[in-house]
Amino acid sequence: MAAAQRRGTASLLAILIAATALGPLSLNIFIPSIPGLQTTFAADYGTVQLVLTLYLVGLAGAQLVHGPLSDRFGRRPVMLGGLALHLVGSAACLAAPSIGWLIAGRIVQAIGGCVGMVLGRAIVRDLFDRERTASILAYITMAMMVAPMLSPTIGGFLDVWFGWRSSFAFVLGLGALLAAATWKWLPETLAQPAEGGSFHTILPDFGRLLRQRIFCGYSLQIASTALTFMAFLGSAPYVTVRLLDRPPSDYGLYFIPIAGAYIVANFAAARISPRVGIDRMITLGVLITVAGSVAGVALHLAGQLSMWTVFGPMTLIAFGHGFCLPTGFAGAVSVDPRLAGAAAGLSGFLQMATGAAASFVVGSLMTTSAAPMVAAVLIGTLCATAAHVGGVLMAKRPDDPPAA
Repeated sequence: MAAAQRRGTASLLAILIAATALGPLSLNIFIPSIPGLQTTFAADYGTVQLVLTLYLVGLAGAQLVHGPLSDRFGRRPVMLGGLALHLVGSAACLAAPSIGWLIAGRIVQAIGGCVGMVLGRAIVRDLFDRERTASILAYITMAMMVAPMLSPTIGGFLDVWFGWRSSFAFVLGLGALLAAATWKWLPETLAQPAEGGSFHTILPDFGRLLRQRIFCGYSLQIASTALTFMAFLGSAPYVTVRLLDRPPSDYGLYFIPIAGAYIVANFAAARISPRVGIDRMITLGVLITVAGSVAGVALHLAGQLSMWTVFGPMTLIAFGHGFCLPTGFAGAVSVDPRLAGAAAGLSGFLQMATGAAASFVVGSLMTTSAAPMVAAVLIGTLCATAAHVGGVLMAKRPDDPPAA
């Protein structure tokens, strides 16, 4: 913590917020433009959906590498390398002449952009204990989510005013600024590199984590939460543009309450979780998400399809996510602090892999009804609840000490 204080705690947290936001921002800002790519590149919706799905695959897979590498070689060099890759991918997307080129650029963009998501959590765990980590992650998530949660609004208007390529120009500029700030102000926070220093130790590290039921409980709750949210992101633009005949900018506008609910819940979690504990916060969060998904099912069965019946239940679900996501990650990276980077990477991989599968499957099933979206959201919230109860609450005895 002394090194971070010397370099400036405010600068460090600002970099972590921006770096953590970069991958989700790059994902979400382009979502309103996806339906229009069918006409631009004369492609079917399933192919166009790969711009989202394979981005999530890249975002997921790269976390398996970034986290363990940072445990061995330090947080700073891995962060800088990832940001450089993100710039290359963003430039390729900006210049893409075909849907195939755009998909390839998105994969590279994702591989680099996810580095902040992994290392932001690991760096915070380097500096704080378990409960304080939950609070700091909630503050970081609250602040950084202003960008990715509002980015569909930005992307929708950029698409309407300047075309779909403008979203990549916007992200490219932000990525360049972040890379420069990281180079100048990010210190090395890893006190003791993990033993090994090579790729052959990555799988054993993952195995040690996966053999712990509590880690699996936290990680599967996070993954199921991602299933809920990414199923919505993969289908809501289609519902907005194709089923409700609204412009992409409307998707962005109606996304604002979702962003607001998530941010408010993150602020509450940051204030409350050090006092009540992360597990109680997760319990409250998953119960709220179940209530929101049940409301969505009821509205669908009643034959109600409008912007409010689509986005209203998701607003309540997002409020629950604000309680259970930062606290879930805090629990996952605290199971074994010596492997905080590996834990952040593995839990992040499970989150994004599940989200990628959900967005692709649900997006592919969208035809003339919102039923696939509504069903997937309900399944995700129920699975998150089951993972938390079975993997965390039932795995602990009342006299168990808290994780280190």
